[in-house]
Amino acid sequence: MPNFLFRRAKVAVRTLALRAATFRAAAAAVVLLSLSLTACGGNASGTSDSDKPVVLTTFTVLADVARNVAGDKLTVESITKAGAEIHGYEPTPGDIRKASKADLILDNGLNLEAWFGQFVEGLDVPHVVVSDGVEAMSISEDSYQGKPNPHAWMSPVNVQIYVDNMVKAFSGLDPENAAVFKANGDAYKAKLQGVQDEMKASLAGLPESQRALVTCEGAFSYLARDAGLKEVYIWAVNAEQQATPQQITRAIEYVKAKQVPAVFCESTVSDAPMQQVVGATGAKFGGTLYVDSLSEADGPVPTYLDLIRHDAELITKALAGTSTATPGAKS
Repeated sequence: MPNFLFRRAKVAVRTLALRAATFRAAAAAVVLLSLSLTACGGNASGTSDSDKPVVLTTFTVLADVARNVAGDKLTVESITKAGAEIHGYEPTPGDIRKASKADLILDNGLNLEAWFGQFVEGLDVPHVVVSDGVEAMSISEDSYQGKPNPHAWMSPVNVQIYVDNMVKAFSGLDPENAAVFKANGDAYKAKLQGVQDEMKASLAGLPESQRALVTCEGAFSYLARDAGLKEVYIWAVNAEQQATPQQITRAIEYVKAKQVPAVFCESTVSDAPMQQVVGATGAKFGGTLYVDSLSEADGPVPTYLDLIRHDAELITKALAGTSTATPGAKS
């Protein structure tokens, strides 16, 4: 029987046993274990949904990457939903119940999920940090100075490391399908490299005077590094409640000094602070970028690959002056 099913049976029995107030309830738990073990032995194929290991991720971007690696062998779900702000997310009792039934939890690490340590405390569920092995960039300003920038997935090159970590974790969870996970991972890494090459080619045509990426959050350090852009932001991490006057002034001064043609904000926060920059400088609001969350399936970025393509295209058009976005409105 696969390890994940044995663990699931043990968890079910332990839960019943803790709640049992009588010998009869305890006996029922033993029967449940026997039935679970019998079912495992009688269905070695593990093709039904109920037999698939459940992998839980902290946010939608990780869930999409994980599904590409897992294929149809695992059930992958995200704790947060599309459009949610990941940094300061407050888990619900339902999230905790869901996590207690999962077979594996994936988190980004690099201090992204400030709530995650307390969330998994007391859960008997293994978890894997998918950013392990990534060379983290440091935040250079504000109270976060010197801390790792957690948005490592904004580089498709880094996400190839995420994929390797997922392949390893999934293979340990379900060894019988290790070859499938490896093949899926290799195929997806090829797509990641393709979208990385597309992004660099898209942004390569920008003249030096226009190669500045001004955003609300400092979430684009890895993308800017890969594309040869100068990153400027109002605040470092979305965990801050609002922009300070000093932060907005700093952005305004940079945009004026460098004559930056367009500025941007992210989908999970208000663009009101950046609109102050627009009003004070005459720069164009280039549109809404996606970082911490995918969109719904019918939105502009239903997958991670779509996210990178969308952001690269929006940045290129706005900085080159060919965007249709207008000042004062999110795209």
